[in-house]
Amino acid sequence: MAISEMSSVKDPVPLSEACSLLGVSRSGYYDWINRDGATPVVDESEMKLKNEIQKIALKYTKYGYRRMTVELFRRGFLANSKHVRRLMREDNLLVVRHAFRPVTTDSNHGLPVYQNLTRDIDVIRLNQLWVADITYIQLLNEFVYLAVILDIFSRRCIGWNLSRNLDTQLTMGALKMALRRRRNCDLTGLVHHSDQGVQYASNVYVECLKSHGIRISMSRRGNPYDNAFAESFIKTLKCEEVYLTEYLSFQDALDNIGKFIEKIYNKKRLHSSIGYKPPEEFEMEVALSSEA
Repeated sequence: MAISEMSSVKDPVPLSEACSLLGVSRSGYYDWINRDGATPVVDESEMKLKNEIQKIALKYTKYGYRRMTVELFRRGFLANSKHVRRLMREDNLLVVRHAFRPVTTDSNHGLPVYQNLTRDIDVIRLNQLWVADITYIQLLNEFVYLAVILDIFSRRCIGWNLSRNLDTQLTMGALKMALRRRRNCDLTGLVHHSDQGVQYASNVYVECLKSHGIRISMSRRGNPYDNAFAESFIKTLKCEEVYLTEYLSFQDALDNIGKFIEKIYNKKRLHSSIGYKPPEEFEMEVALSSEA
């Protein structure tokens, strides 16, 4: 008996149960029904959910998908946040914020700047070139700032720090994490590359690098191409995590961004430049080959 026939018997089997018994998904059933230009069959529960989302969106124009999910629950609709986000995206209801963008690089300072050393480096090993950068993350009612450090050979993010303040402590937090993770490594010849921002040119930051024997390199002023690897990482982070998530608080942003960096980007995401492997796996292979 076809699913459509099941729904016409005296005691009809609920559609979701019928699909489960036959081993098919509801979406697959509707795709089958709607094949070959047939009159589309409408999922009434889906339409009710979409209609309710539109009503809420008209009343609360700044609601993201997470608040929308909670509001739906309060109104008696059970739907997970991923489902709600998909429906909101289909109806172009996701909140797009066109706010002013903070400037994260302040090069107008009287501190010493350093020559760009990266153009003369052929990266062939770990801890040969680290790159650092800062970006902003927009929360519902504020901006927060993320500092990152990457090892270019493995593409691994070895240091990061999220803060409400755009200051030297922000970048120092990322640097200290990177140094802790590489504390048992030979850092001889290591170059640390960044922009000319005051956070990287500060005495505290520079002295920390020098105390570990790390050479300092800086981009030319106003030239983002000199730090393309860091820019690429930030683009990946924003496209695959930040733009898809509505952060309700600083702690929420900290938890989700940390999870993306540590559990997805470093451990699972495949990188073409290192043979389509995750950075941590690649580093383990490098370590094993050096011991052989």
